[in-house]
Amino acid sequence: MIAANTIALVRTPPIANECPNFGFLAWCKSANLTLSESKKVRDFTTHGRTIEPGSYLYNAGAPFISLYAINSGFLKTTLADKDGREQVTGFCMAGEIAGLDAIGSGTHECDTIALEASSVCGMRYADFQRLMLAIPALQLHLVRMMGSEISRDQGLMLLLGMMSAGERVAVFLLNLSVRYAARGFSETRFRLPMSRAEIGSYLGLKLETVSRTLSHFQEIDAIAINGKSIYLKSIPTIRRMIAVYGSPKGH
Repeated sequence: MIAANTIALVRTPPIANECPNFGFLAWCKSANLTLSESKKVRDFTTHGRTIEPGSYLYNAGAPFISLYAINSGFLKTTLADKDGREQVTGFCMAGEIAGLDAIGSGTHECDTIALEASSVCGMRYADFQRLMLAIPALQLHLVRMMGSEISRDQGLMLLLGMMSAGERVAVFLLNLSVRYAARGFSETRFRLPMSRAEIGSYLGLKLETVSRTLSHFQEIDAIAINGKSIYLKSIPTIRRMIAVYGSPKGH
């Protein structure tokens, strides 16, 4: 069992080259902040550090202090059931914010663990609230992003509840494709840093089912997989696998 290793971020003066991707500014990009507003975001942001694979960003039950912008890497969120078994509840990638789940309760609901070497920038939520009061565009951006994530997750869970294994995997791949594209990466060529077992845990499928489904997708030339890298060779083919739910017969 991996020991919890919650990182402690320490406020340091911003250094221009220390954090080239600068997570919070990348996340705020679509908010169209002015130069002076962007500087305020920089001033309140703690330049982060690398989280090694298997290390915890924070643990379930920990008090909510900071939000974290992911500069690079990939993390998973998990919950443990009453028997101690891990259930994957989501994945966080570069350009996204971790910690939003704790805003309402003041306590983190999930463990958040690095799947690969990742780097984050931290900002105390108290400081983030001050920024939102000073920058209305930032507050609006947060509301939009949270609404988008809630809508996406609810829609995904609703569809997964009535889909076959093949359709669940297709939705999962298309969801990742859209998220990568929204952050300036390729929508067809990207990494799958999570294991087949973790994908299965998230989708409610057995490891063998996930592996068999991905092999079938390769056989019909919809995707190509090389280790952790995947190439969506035919997004239309993948979409057709779930198109039935857009028709009148798709109950």
